[in-house]
Amino acid sequence: MTSLDDLPLRDDLRGHTPYGAPQLDVPYALNTNENPYPPSEALVKALGEAVMDVAGTLNRYPDRDAVALRGDLAAFLNADTPGIGLTAGRVWAANGSNEILQQILLAFGGAGRTALGFEPSYSMHPVITGVTGTRWINASRDADFGLEPARAIEAVEEHRPDVVFLTSPNNPTGTALPLEAIEAVLRAAPGMVVVDEAYGEFRRRETPSALTLLDGNPRLIVTRTMSKAFAMAGTRLGYLAADPAVLDALLLVRLPYHLSAVTQAVARTALAHGEELLGGVGALRRERDGLVAWLRAEGFRVADSDANFVLFGTFPDRRKVWENLLERGVLIREVGPPEWLRVTIGAPGEMAAFRTALLQSRGGTTPHTPRTDFAGNSKESL
Repeated sequence: MTSLDDLPLRDDLRGHTPYGAPQLDVPYALNTNENPYPPSEALVKALGEAVMDVAGTLNRYPDRDAVALRGDLAAFLNADTPGIGLTAGRVWAANGSNEILQQILLAFGGAGRTALGFEPSYSMHPVITGVTGTRWINASRDADFGLEPARAIEAVEEHRPDVVFLTSPNNPTGTALPLEAIEAVLRAAPGMVVVDEAYGEFRRRETPSALTLLDGNPRLIVTRTMSKAFAMAGTRLGYLAADPAVLDALLLVRLPYHLSAVTQAVARTALAHGEELLGGVGALRRERDGLVAWLRAEGFRVADSDANFVLFGTFPDRRKVWENLLERGVLIREVGPPEWLRVTIGAPGEMAAFRTALLQSRGGTTPHTPRTDFAGNSKESL
């Protein structure tokens, strides 16, 4: 049998494993940050009709620039963050936010260039960076998973990266960055600054979006996705907002006709039904905040979250806790800093099952060690 060792694979790819969360058949899958609410029957019908409308034209290439879709995305962002005044000329779309990130690195990274991020953060940032031949630099986050502006500036000035990644709300911790930290990086960075807002729609009311910083910052890129809040993970549609010159750069590296006619039709239909699809976001926020309070009351450490997931701990043997939950039909994610676990916010019944399984996994017999949570309150922790 032929193996990778027998193929002329790039040396820098040897020894790596493919990205991916476990895909297991369990009653409660709370490990991939999906929105638990499927489309209604009316929306399913509308999506089917949209695909039918383009089916007769699939012998032709789609609109390679997805102009209508980008206009719809701009309208959504303008409604989400009033006053930013975006147009289709400042919005770009691709197959998931990962292709957006890849295009950014193909245009602004590459051999001899560097990208800097503050880990723990989205694990695909260094992966895509490496695949594009760019060198990754981890500057690390603060102990509470935040990012002090002064330390961020110090890291940028030390390494002078071509691309800086800021994830807000951050994955896997859920923590959001204050605009002051983003502005500090923008002032110090010699290259592009990418603010990954994949979970932006879940942010708390007082948490601003980096979209408000676009004017006057032509090297700023804000990325979003329809996979999370829009409950359209299967559509694979990511997008960004930036200066028009950034789009000119991305056109140089995008693949021809990279967005299918079906993808564009489904995404536009979802945006047209945005009120329905985003209707569950408020409920998920409330469920998240309730879970954070419950976990802290039960003695766990919890990172403040502006996303649709919660990072909690700490566990001397987190693998054992993960396995105990899985035995009870609850799949969460073993990811991020050691001793921590991440759970996606699901529907109320799913979260009730998680709470029950977690308490059963603990069994009431595990010794507790006093800790301090990120709100500064004395807590108990496994």
